[in-house]
Amino acid sequence: MSDYKKSDLLTIIMARHLKDAENCFHGLASTVPMIAIMLARKLYAPDLLYLNITGGVNIADVPIQISTDGANLYNDSKSAFCLTDIFDLSARGKLDVVFLSGGQVDENGRINNSVIGPFEKPKVKLPGGAGSAVLIPNAKRCFVWKSKHEIRGIVKSVDFVTSAGNVEYIFTPLCIFKKTEGIMKVCGIMPGSDLKEIQENTGFDISIHSDEEIPPPTAEELHALDEIDPSRLRDLEF
Repeated sequence: MSDYKKSDLLTIIMARHLKDAENCFHGLASTVPMIAIMLARKLYAPDLLYLNITGGVNIADVPIQISTDGANLYNDSKSAFCLTDIFDLSARGKLDVVFLSGGQVDENGRINNSVIGPFEKPKVKLPGGAGSAVLIPNAKRCFVWKSKHEIRGIVKSVDFVTSAGNVEYIFTPLCIFKKTEGIMKVCGIMPGSDLKEIQENTGFDISIHSDEEIPPPTAEELHALDEIDPSRLRDLEF
C-alpha cells in the first residue's frame, strides 16, 4: 500500500487544515490533535496560538506523553491561563478551532459522548461531554476526529445530543466530511479509499461536496511527524 500508516495520514491531514487558524485548543484524551497542532506549527502555521487543557501556551519541542494533561505540556509554557479563560474566550467568539471526538457523530455534525442506547437504560455509558456543550456552539470551528470510520460511530442520528454547534470538519481514515448546507458532506477522499468504501461504513446516505483524492503525506511531513512523535503514540488510538 504505502510507507505510512492510517495514524500518520489522519494526523497530517488534520495539521494541514490548521494552516489558516488563528488559535486552537484541545482537551483531555486528545493525543492525535496534540501532535497535529505541533506539526502544523512546525510546518505550516508558525504563528498559530496553541492552547491546551493544562493551561499551557505554544508548547513545542517537548517529549510528548499519551496523556494530554501532563506537566510536559505546561512546564515550558510561554504564559499560562485557567480553564475558565478558554470558556470565556469561546463565549466572546475568539476561540478559532477546538478539537473534539465522541462515541457517535451524525449527519448534522451533532456529537454523542454520553450514552449508547436509550438515556434511561443505556447499553453503554460514555465519559460525558465535559465542557463540549459550551465550547462547540461558541467556538468558531470544531474539528472532529474519528480514528475508526464505522457505521456504529458515524450515524444518521446520535442516540443522545451531548454537544452541537459549529462542527466544520469530521476527519476519518477514509475521508473528510465538511458541513455544507447543514449536513456533513464528503469533501475529500483519503488515499486508498473510495466512495463505495465510505458509504459502506457510514450510517447515512453520503452527499458529495468534492470527491477529489487528498494528496498523500510527503516525505517532509512524515519526517517532521516522527521528530515530534518518535514513540508513535499516535498509533495507540487506531
